[in-house]
Amino acid sequence: MSGIMGIYNLDGCPVDPEDLGRMVDILAHRGPDGADIWVDGSVGFGHRMLWTTPESKLEKLPLANGTGNLVITSDARIDNRDELINTLEFDNFLPEKITDSELILAAYEKWGEQCPENLLGDFAFAIWDKQQQSVFCARDHFGVKPLYYYHQLDKAFVFASEMKALFRLPQVPRRLNEVRIADYLALMMEDKAITIYQDILRLPPAHSMVVSQSGMKMWSYWELDPHCEIKMDSDEAYAEKFREIFTEAVRCRLRSAFPIASQLSGGLDSSAVTCVARDLLAETKKTSLHTISTIFDKITECDERPFINAVLEQGGFIPHYVQGDEFGPLSNLDHIFRYEDEALLGPSHFYPWIVNRALKELGLRISLDGFDGDTTVCHGVTRLTELARQGNWKTCIQEVKAFSPHFNVSPYAAFCNYGLPHLKELAKKFRWIAFFQGVQLIHKHFGVSRKLLIRNHAIKPFLEQVRQWQHKHRKFANPFVSQTPLVKRNFAERIGLDERIQKLDALNEEPLTVREQHWRSLTQGVLPYTLERADQYAAMFSLEARHPFMDKRLIEFCLALPSEQKLYQGWGRMVMRRGLEGILPEKVQWRGGKADLTANFDDGLLNRNRQILDEVMSNQIEYLEKYIDSDFLQAAYQRLISGTEVRDEDITPIWQAVTLALWFDYKQVTP
Repeated sequence: MSGIMGIYNLDGCPVDPEDLGRMVDILAHRGPDGADIWVDGSVGFGHRMLWTTPESKLEKLPLANGTGNLVITSDARIDNRDELINTLEFDNFLPEKITDSELILAAYEKWGEQCPENLLGDFAFAIWDKQQQSVFCARDHFGVKPLYYYHQLDKAFVFASEMKALFRLPQVPRRLNEVRIADYLALMMEDKAITIYQDILRLPPAHSMVVSQSGMKMWSYWELDPHCEIKMDSDEAYAEKFREIFTEAVRCRLRSAFPIASQLSGGLDSSAVTCVARDLLAETKKTSLHTISTIFDKITECDERPFINAVLEQGGFIPHYVQGDEFGPLSNLDHIFRYEDEALLGPSHFYPWIVNRALKELGLRISLDGFDGDTTVCHGVTRLTELARQGNWKTCIQEVKAFSPHFNVSPYAAFCNYGLPHLKELAKKFRWIAFFQGVQLIHKHFGVSRKLLIRNHAIKPFLEQVRQWQHKHRKFANPFVSQTPLVKRNFAERIGLDERIQKLDALNEEPLTVREQHWRSLTQGVLPYTLERADQYAAMFSLEARHPFMDKRLIEFCLALPSEQKLYQGWGRMVMRRGLEGILPEKVQWRGGKADLTANFDDGLLNRNRQILDEVMSNQIEYLEKYIDSDFLQAAYQRLISGTEVRDEDITPIWQAVTLALWFDYKQVTP
């Protein structure tokens, strides 16, 4: 975790060092261990230093190469150091004396604009190429490290790790981007480039760009291949390979000059990271692993201590705890908004806030977590659909019956969701033999009436097709209108929200295979959005968050696995469960789902934060009158406070609107 920033005046005007100084100062929280600037005529870079790795304590940034023709500023942890040191021929240097920024700079000297293709790790960097008179920028494969920029054609290009640094420059405008607000209210965060401010953009993950006086060029240097498939001889071979790659993903994130903490929730992912990290640190005999866990003494249905304790009982940890039910989702927003540049908070934002605050108080600065292991390894439930499409109804039904108890749903309910829709496809394609074979097996295993199955999945769909054919020229209401009731209709129409959802939302059509569903989940815009929030919440407390499940090698391996390695005999993420045999406690290794934290969120909003909630709904919601349907919101609010059942369709839009209104008020932004 560091802070980077830079200015390139495309009109040739010299950079004022005081402008860079203001950018550096406002990002002091990202790097308390040092700061510096470099200026050469119309270009200047700045840096805030947070020491984390042993090599970072030797790093001086911005850094020029030997000739002074290249200068870099970076926020980076490079994981394939040994490979790069050999390839880039650092023959006369001790590896521990070579910094990550030196490796990146040498990679640029060797490969030029293709250098990010040869890097592994988390990085955002900018290089001034004096000979080309250009700034080259790149961001890591999944967007762990952020990079925001403002480009004024023929005038200036400025960039930084956080938007607030850009706003320290008088030429950078602060205009609201209503499209981003609509995306947030519609729960559709697919756009990987825009921000809540017009003209301020994010460099998307796995992208590079070059800026010069002739313009800007941007491209993707890497894409996740949805077609690659790995074939091995046995389940044991898959498991062993997973263990090898996962262990390396954790190992390279343990490179540190300081003690390390691991966020241990008791779930499969955080427990896997914690146990493997503990074992690796034990090999070095340097330090024990700190753990930090969120516990719930009041909202006990959210408490995971039986699973947390199962890990801790293995030994080798220094445990710490925070109380998750002492705060609510509206707590501490005044502090959060001091650092958070966008209003787009998720409903679980206050957990990383209280955890990171505790880590800071403990004097720690590096935090491992199990971020999005669900997505990386994949539960594989779409295999049920895949089996149905293959006509393998027997295996599909067997998997459904084994799978459903792990998630407290009835077998037939799970089958209706994943397997049954294929009956309609068979009927529409007039594949009647396969259709009636499916009907017979469903009747046999679930006792559902054959007549009912034929009526609902053959006759009704056929009549519906006929009606659509008869009225094919009739204009139907847009199907997305009803999905975004919080958004004011004239606002949605003005910015073309429905068309935007159709264009960007990859979930409109159901995936047909496990790999397709897996690939979609790994390439959705919500992933870099969530990683950017994780970076911001760590930066607030001068911490670096490290995510082993965001390792490129691990993600490529897991995506390429056959579907039965993801779901088998009712167990999702089977390759991971097998691969960590003997490392995870059995209680965690073979648990089904995970704790649902909804009860704590609901109680926090309705009880701990009730005064704030009522105040905003009474006096501050007017900030949003041009964006939201006030009647819908007030009706949801009245239902929520009436004491009847708390519904997601009520509490979610209220949460969105209230946090957005509070952000407008704190930032003194005029809608």
